[in-house]
Amino acid sequence: MNSKKTHIFKKAILVAAICIPILSLTLLERNSGVSAKTQDTYKNLEIFSNVLSIVEKNYVEEIDTEEIIEGAIKGLLTTLDPHSSFMKPDDFKELQVETKGSFSGIGIEIAIRDGMLTVVSPIEGTPAFKKGLKAGDKIVKIEDEPTKDLSLMEAVKRLRGTKGTKVTISIHRKGWRDLKEVTIVRDVIPLHSVKSRWQEPGYPYIRITNFQSKTTKDLKKTLKEFSNKEEIKGLLLDLRSNPGGLLDQAVKVSDLFLKNGLIVSTKGRLKEQNMTYKAHSSGVHYDFPIVVLVNEGSASASEIVAGALQDHKRALILGAQTFGKGSVQTIIPMNNGAGLRLTTARYYTPSGTSIQAKGITPDIIVPTPVFTREEIEEEKKVKKHRFLREKDLINHIENGDAPEEKTSEQKKSDDEETSLDDSDDVTEEAKKKDEESRKKEELEKDPQLKTALILLKGLNVFQKMEK
Repeated sequence: MNSKKTHIFKKAILVAAICIPILSLTLLERNSGVSAKTQDTYKNLEIFSNVLSIVEKNYVEEIDTEEIIEGAIKGLLTTLDPHSSFMKPDDFKELQVETKGSFSGIGIEIAIRDGMLTVVSPIEGTPAFKKGLKAGDKIVKIEDEPTKDLSLMEAVKRLRGTKGTKVTISIHRKGWRDLKEVTIVRDVIPLHSVKSRWQEPGYPYIRITNFQSKTTKDLKKTLKEFSNKEEIKGLLLDLRSNPGGLLDQAVKVSDLFLKNGLIVSTKGRLKEQNMTYKAHSSGVHYDFPIVVLVNEGSASASEIVAGALQDHKRALILGAQTFGKGSVQTIIPMNNGAGLRLTTARYYTPSGTSIQAKGITPDIIVPTPVFTREEIEEEKKVKKHRFLREKDLINHIENGDAPEEKTSEQKKSDDEETSLDDSDDVTEEAKKKDEESRKKEELEKDPQLKTALILLKGLNVFQKMEK
């Protein structure tokens, strides 16, 4: 079959695909039982087919019908919410790589806000993190190409690349007058999501950067190594700037610290989308006090863990109001190798609360610092900066519960940073510093962690008193 015949054949299939629903409408209208909504749907499909026909005949250049149909599908999904999307076969493969293997890129979680590519959270230890990218930064250009109206998957493809190659992005941060160009060297983004150290004797610090397929396994291994060395008096669990990941891993991590009860539930329009996940009494469980650190970049799976431990009063949640992504995305493979990411449900904490576009309110609010103490003392009139959250994303799904109440954290925004760190690695002088000295230094610069450690020591004392 030559190319001309192939083209005619494709068009015949397309016309048939569009005409069948229109023919169905005529037949359905004869049936008094058909709903008005169904009739409206088919009438709108007829409008779509008319527009397509007009474009094909009259557009200044010959169009690629397949490309236009694909664009229409993408447009359909982007009008639903920020997390539903259509993925081409290559894009679908990229998504599968993220949770199963390593990939090369700059290491950021991104979302679309008001048509602009926006950083939700940089992944700790990655090139983007080392360059100083922050939650809320807008990526205006990638290699001098504007990102406005660029799809998420297209942006991901541009930012990823072979290890060692460079990509230049133009960043705008609220409070800046000009764009700042940042050149980042791509690297292999590690999937080791659990990082740890002894903060003080008896008090380990564990940070989960995101929820990958091996997160729970790595966390168990880390906790075992700590407990083999000495008694754990209390745990600092850091979920700050954790953009989320796999739901099952969030459930399993929560299960490590809960002996029974509901962890999270999901509710959608269809019965099969309504699910509950509960803690198991069997297996290894830990009963030491826990303080969980969260901030504006804590989203999705990290909010599930924080919400479960908070509702069961198993841990004290400390930090800033979280991002507020309380929706569940189902990945549906298509016949041609493409994939459909569709929001199918909301998830709820054990108390039945939806955090969609609201977030987790910490038990103790300690604002996220974006200025050093010295800078705050020098600048008394600093402009306030509001971090990006789920409710800021265009077409976000509403909470679905009672009207959202503004928390003190939402009313009070944090200070704006006016500089971008351009160093790739820590200085040699910093590397030579004594470990204990370095930790104390970090503690002074991190009021959330400092407060958490003090509270954790207090919880340990109270627990002993109760016993």
